Amino acid sequence: MAEYILNKAAVEKARSLIDARQYVLDSDWGEVQPRAEARNAFLKSHSWDEYALWHLGLTKGAKDHTKARYAFIYGDFRRLHRTGLIACVYRAAEWRHKDIELAAHDLLQYLDAKTGLKPST
Repeated sequence: MAEYILNKAAVEKARSLIDARQYVLDSDWGEVQPRAEARNAFLKSHSWDEYALWHLGLTKGAKDHTKARYAFIYGDFRRLHRTGLIACVYRAAEWRHKDIELAAHDLLQYLDAKTGLKPST
């Protein structure tokens, strides 16, 4: 199983997107998550460093500037998706990548607080 380290720069990027209200609260992540074509198109006009900012995880041992290096995408290269964060929490928890799970969970809570979503009582 691959091992990942938390991409702290991506966490900051996600927080800045939330602060700038660049998010989608309701989407079908299975339909909107970037596929290979969208990733390739993004890389044609953006740097690998910009690409990395959309991924909460960095694959240990994978070479920089390869798609294999970046994992746990949370947005569509324009906006953060709440369902993307939920997917990151779930996948990271499933495979026991605790740092990424907690970071995605914290971002989800931050987004919910910023958008006025209150916990049910």
